[in-house]
Amino acid sequence: MKARHSAWRAAALAAAWLAAGCANLAPGYVQPAAPVPAAWQSAVPRPGALAAPVPDLTVQDFFIDPRLRGVVELALSSNRDLRVAALNIERARAQYGIQRASLLPAINATGAASRTRTAEDVSSNGIATTQNAFSANAGLASWEIDFFGRLRNLDDAALETFLATTETRRSTQISLVADTATAWLTLAADQRRLRLARETLQSQQASYELTRRAHAVGAESGLTLAQARTTVDAARADVAGYTRAVAQDRNALALLAGAAVPEALLPPADDDSAAQAAALVAVPEGLPSDLLQSRPDVLAAEHTLRGANANIGAARAAFFPRITLTAQAGSASRDLDRLFAGGNGAWTFAPQIVLPIFSAGALQASLDVAEITRDINVAQYEKTLQTAFREVADALAARATVDEQLAAQRSLRDTSATALELSQARYRTGVDSYLDVQVAQRSLYSAGQTLITLQLAEQVNRLTLYKVMGGGWQQPEPAGAAQAAPQPAS
Repeated sequence: MKARHSAWRAAALAAAWLAAGCANLAPGYVQPAAPVPAAWQSAVPRPGALAAPVPDLTVQDFFIDPRLRGVVELALSSNRDLRVAALNIERARAQYGIQRASLLPAINATGAASRTRTAEDVSSNGIATTQNAFSANAGLASWEIDFFGRLRNLDDAALETFLATTETRRSTQISLVADTATAWLTLAADQRRLRLARETLQSQQASYELTRRAHAVGAESGLTLAQARTTVDAARADVAGYTRAVAQDRNALALLAGAAVPEALLPPADDDSAAQAAALVAVPEGLPSDLLQSRPDVLAAEHTLRGANANIGAARAAFFPRITLTAQAGSASRDLDRLFAGGNGAWTFAPQIVLPIFSAGALQASLDVAEITRDINVAQYEKTLQTAFREVADALAARATVDEQLAAQRSLRDTSATALELSQARYRTGVDSYLDVQVAQRSLYSAGQTLITLQLAEQVNRLTLYKVMGGGWQQPEPAGAAQAAPQPAS
């Protein structure tokens, strides 16, 4: 028994000494320089914009319409893509736990019993015998001492995969919020287009009836009647098209929400209040890289790069000896009632070292793969940063002109309405033909539809700025309460 304790103590001391001198062969991580300009190319002052950093905005700050907030909340609770992203986090957490467990020794307990009868013909004394054997043991099952950091680097790579998956889920959530809000605003815009088309159709039908009656008494020509009919048919076609668009918009919104959207949360068909559903965010001061490197997609790319860096360390460690310990201690006896009696102790200690001598270049090829993968991830990280910069720059460029374009379009619509009134007056007095009235009607209708399109584009631009600057779905914090940040698995 004393010898067994001495052997265990020696093994533990050796393992502790080796673990204390473990080396990490992974290259030191250096964050790649951000390959983006030092300043935004189009910084336009935006009076009245929300000054808080975009990631810190709450839903009440950014989304003005309570119906839109309700739809986004429904999407966050029911959308299947977001659910898959959350499950991917749980899977990555479990995979990290599996890899983490390899750093610690696995201790197994075993018990065995056997009963053997030897026939008299093969027995040494010519007498049949029956023998019993009982054993109970506990020990290490091939514990690898991580002397060169192979397992720790694999553990670091698994952790970075988990963290990258977490950021991917956050990126999916941001996209879901923006896409859901865009679909809701598109539905509101198409409902307004449909209402305008119906109003135009009603007006055109009334004009056509007057023209038809005048033609019946010979006051109007057949050409004028045919021209009036074309305007009615064109309006009917638009009504049918926008009716279809509204139905498809509802289907798209239901898919994003993950369930049927209640009528109370849909934009009203006879109200223009939904045209202003989101607030305008301001561009924070500072370098673009400071903002972009906090975006979840950029953070996910960097975690992937860190994981590839750790994999290089694991590939380098494969060139060095691998030391494993197998040990077992317990008791054995022929009689079950004497299994744990004194003097029946048994132990086994079997250290093993494996030194790679010839692998036909497989180890070097594995290291080359790890290094090339790291270089690929560097390029992907830089491309992610460049893409993020372009998205913000494009959104700012659109923001710089959309207000002026909206003002010009409103003026065009008002001017077209005045032109239609004058053209109708001149037609009634016989100065102009009905063709001039028809042209003025089409111009007013086109100006109205374009104005709705621009108003939608202006709101979508606000959503785009919110999305590309890393905005998420922050609920307001209760008074006196602090939200605890989720901790990664240890």
